[in-house]
Amino acid sequence: MATEGFVDDENLEAIVTRIEQKSRKIESLLKQSKPVEALKTALEGSPLKTRDERCKSAIWIVVHRAIMAIKDVDAMFSSLDPEYYDTLMKYLYRGLATGDRPTCDQCLKIHEKLTEKAGLGCILRSLADTVNTV
Repeated sequence: MATEGFVDDENLEAIVTRIEQKSRKIESLLKQSKPVEALKTALEGSPLKTRDERCKSAIWIVVHRAIMAIKDVDAMFSSLDPEYYDTLMKYLYRGLATGDRPTCDQCLKIHEKLTEKAGLGCILRSLADTVNTV
C-alpha cells in the first residue's frame, strides 16, 4: 500500500522513464549552452512522489549535472522562478552531503545566493519537509 500521494512500486517504471526523458532533455539544453533552462527542467516535478532510493538517486544525478553546469550564479537567479527555490535548496543540501569538493563548492556558492534571494525561510522549509525528500 502506498503512502498517500506517493506512487506504488508498480509505477516506478513510469518514473524511471520520465527521469530518462528528463536527462536527455537536460543534456540537449546543456549542449545548447542553456544551463539555467537545464536546471529548471531538472527541478520540474521534483521532488518525486516516491520513496524509492534508486529513483531519487537517478534524479539527483540529473539535477547535479545541471547544478554543476551553472557558471554565473547571479544570472541564474535573474531567470529562475521563485517556485523552484525550496526544491533547489533541498538538492543543494543533498549535494553538500556527498562530500565531493567540486560539488560542495558549487552548492555553497548557490546556497549563499539562494539564501540572499529567498531568505532563511527557504532553508527552514527544506529542512523541515521530511515527507518530500530528495
